[in-house]
Amino acid sequence: MQSSFERRPKLHAAIIMDGNGRWASARGLPRGAGHRAGVKTIQRVAEAAPDLGIGTLTLYAFSSDNWRRPADEVGGLMRLLRAYLRSETERLARTGTRLTVIGRRDRLPEGIPAAIERAEAATASGTRLSLRIAVDYSSRDAILAAAARLGPEGLSREAMSEALGEAGDVDLLIRTGGEQRLSDFLLWEAAYAELHFTDRMWPDFGEGDLAAAVTDFTARDRRFGGLNAPRVPEAA
Repeated sequence: MQSSFERRPKLHAAIIMDGNGRWASARGLPRGAGHRAGVKTIQRVAEAAPDLGIGTLTLYAFSSDNWRRPADEVGGLMRLLRAYLRSETERLARTGTRLTVIGRRDRLPEGIPAAIERAEAATASGTRLSLRIAVDYSSRDAILAAAARLGPEGLSREAMSEALGEAGDVDLLIRTGGEQRLSDFLLWEAAYAELHFTDRMWPDFGEGDLAAAVTDFTARDRRFGGLNAPRVPEAA
């Protein structure tokens, strides 16, 4: 029997996975330990998402501004990405998860762009969940690049949305770790997204937290700039 979540239209949920470093520091661990724990959270959340009615899940893993972090932390994050692609591709394919990586690839360490292409090809037939991971990603840069490709004559809302990718608009945007900002993530696609902020650090975020966010989303009144539909009086 399908759950009530599964019977609803499929949602596009996006998550800013924040708090890995603070989670580790609070435990007297190096920041890298928080990032490693965060990878395990990706596995849990991706497994839970389809049963909660999520058809597309976009995760903010590494922003273009994150290159400013210390070289050893950046190197550790790139090694984690390489290891994730190597260890998870087969499981993602087996569970019907299609993996796509968005963002720039020309600045990634040697070998990672090819590993991304192999993972995307191996999981291309997945239909249960579209898992999109943003790496070296800047929404401002993505919008500028799309506008440059389209040119002034080709600019329109529809053309821009198509140029930015097939995932379409974000329904629900979640940020963990207590901060309440978008940090250059999916600015066009999240124009009418419902925002959900939680103090939970990303390594501690689980299926229950995701379910709570979806439940909160379904209780909201999404008017997209219009008015509420008039309520029909109940029959006497």
